[in-house]
Amino acid sequence: MHPFTYTRVDDVDAASAAVTTDAVSRAVQQPDDTVFIAGGTTQLDLMRDGVWSPGTVVDISRLPLAEVTVDGDTLVVGAAVTMAELARHEAVAGVPVLRDSLLLAASPQLRAMATIGGNVLQRTRCRYFRDPEVTQCNKRRPGSGCAAIEGTARTHAVLGVDAGCIAVHASDLAVALVALDARVRLHGPDGDRTIPVAELHVRADDDPARDNVLRPGELVTHLEVPLPDARSGYLKVRDRASYEFALTSAAVVARLEDGVLAHVAVGLGGVGSVPWRASRAEEVLRGRVASLALFEEAAAAELADAFTVPGTAFKPELARRTLVRQLRDVTGVTA
Repeated sequence: MHPFTYTRVDDVDAASAAVTTDAVSRAVQQPDDTVFIAGGTTQLDLMRDGVWSPGTVVDISRLPLAEVTVDGDTLVVGAAVTMAELARHEAVAGVPVLRDSLLLAASPQLRAMATIGGNVLQRTRCRYFRDPEVTQCNKRRPGSGCAAIEGTARTHAVLGVDAGCIAVHASDLAVALVALDARVRLHGPDGDRTIPVAELHVRADDDPARDNVLRPGELVTHLEVPLPDARSGYLKVRDRASYEFALTSAAVVARLEDGVLAHVAVGLGGVGSVPWRASRAEEVLRGRVASLALFEEAAAAELADAFTVPGTAFKPELARRTLVRQLRDVTGVTA
C-alpha cells in the first residue's frame, strides 16, 4: 500500500479544514490527494489495490454525526450512522423501500462497518476502474478510453452513459433515497448547503472522471429523508441471494386514490451511472388510473434510450420487468 499520512479529527470544521488546508499547502492541488475516511469499506480496498493513493487520510469516524432522529415527518440521519444501525431504527420499519435497500446491500459484517455517508458516495464497482493495470479508464485517466465497452460488462450501466464510460453506481440505499426525495446536508469551507440526493452524483456521460458535486473540503453531515404517506418497496435482482450487487433494482413509492396514481416516485439501480430517478416513467404514471398496461408503458418509456454494449444488451428488458413487477407489488394492481 502506498504510504500516507493519517490524522483524526473530532468536529466537522476541523475535518473540512484538514482537507482544504492540506490541499492548499501543496501549492498544486491534486484531486483525491487528501481524503476523508469513516467506515473505510470501499476506500481501503481501493488503497490496497493501488487504485487510490491519497497523501493524507482524514479519519472522520468520531465526528458527532452518529444519531438518527425524527423531526416531524422527516428522518434525519447522521452521516456516521452505520447501515446496520439505520436498518434497525424503529422509524425505518414503516418505510419498506428504505429498510430493504439497506438489508439487501452487502453482508452483515459490511453493514456493521459501512456508514451512510460513505455508502451514498461509494465509487463504482467497474472491474476496469478497480484494476490499475488497465490503462483504458476515463474515470481514472481522463481521455484514455473505456475498456468495459469491449470487455466484460454484465454488471455495467445502460442509463446516463455513453461510449466514454459505462461504469455503474453501486449503492442500493441511494436508489431508495432518490425515490423518497431525500436531501443531503453538506458542510464545507464556504458553510452549509442542502441539496437533493438526486443532484449529488454526476452522470458518466456528463463527466466520467467526477463522481459527485462535492466541493474541496466538503463532507456529508446528514441525510434528510421524508417519511412518505404512501406505500413503498425495493426489489433487487441479482445473480445470488446474498452479498451481491444489483443487476437491476427498483425503488417505488406510490399512493393510489380511487385507483389513480396520486403520487408516484421511482428510482432504478444497477442500470445507471448515478442512482437513477425514473422521471420519464413517473410522467407516464402520474395522475392516471393504475393498470398493468400503464406500468408496461411507463417502464418502456424509461428504458427507451438505453445505451447498451453486447454485455449489457439484456439489461433494458430486465430493468423493464423489474420496474413493472415492483409497481404491481407496491400498488397491488395486477391487471
